[in-house]
Amino acid sequence: MRGVDALSENLKFLLVDAQVLPDVFLKVVQAKMLLAQGKAKSSSQAAQMAGISRSAFYKYKDAIYLYDERMNENLVTFYLTLEDRPGVLSSLLSSFYKAGANIITVNQNIPVDGVAIATVSVRTNQSSLSRSEMIEMLGALDGIVEAKTI
Repeated sequence: MRGVDALSENLKFLLVDAQVLPDVFLKVVQAKMLLAQGKAKSSSQAAQMAGISRSAFYKYKDAIYLYDERMNENLVTFYLTLEDRPGVLSSLLSSFYKAGANIITVNQNIPVDGVAIATVSVRTNQSSLSRSEMIEMLGALDGIVEAKTI
């Protein structure tokens, strides 16, 4: 079938309801999660725990990924200037927790002239503060010189 061949040449990914897939695909995802969480010490053990063969695991492990709808939701990156004092970064991270945000990444540069630049990416949800409320909250923290979103 020429139509299917032409389609497959230009198509890289499909989003498919897991309920219609063969069980082996779901078990590969389960095995990958067991490995990532440290519940299985090896690929062989993860495959055995998930109830699939090692060959099935190796055949599909690099082609199957768990889709996380949350990855597309409300990601915000903050650009911050922090005073170079103990506890400032810790206080900042605690504030994100209290605001209901899930911290995705944290990067802090080496302090220069008494301040350090940091970027923090968070995922917010309906129960989190809004972006402007978070900026206001961060600006009020002791040791935060500047806070803005990227």
